[in-house]
Amino acid sequence: MAQRPEERGGDPTMDPASLYREEIVTDRKVGTIRMMTPIKSDNSTDKSRPVVYVGEAQLMTSVGALPINFEIEATTLDEAVKNFAGTAKEAVERTMKDLQELRRQQASSIVVPQGGMGGLPGGLPGGGGKIQIP
Repeated sequence: MAQRPEERGGDPTMDPASLYREEIVTDRKVGTIRMMTPIKSDNSTDKSRPVVYVGEAQLMTSVGALPINFEIEATTLDEAVKNFAGTAKEAVERTMKDLQELRRQQASSIVVPQGGMGGLPGGLPGGGGKIQIP
């Protein structure tokens, strides 16, 4: 799985021991499966690592299509195709829960002036009197 920039320390150097050749398989209706075949830096297949299958689908929302990516547990393409629907459903449910949690967090945000809360002696530490929006 790809690392975030902060996990790499900002270093854009590719890891020659973690290379994959990517092939895309689709039925042009429901979604896409990316077959990530491990390779060595000489472009030969690295048989010591398993092929990784990554499903891709789109969830239509009121603001447009939301891409959903998910790893499919499978050892063959046939198995990945069979497991696509169930894994996609789990990924959509997980994404919906994450979106609901983000909405909940946003709704519970409290805006407090930097100068403190009015009527409290000394207010809150930090001073400044400007309103901050999280």
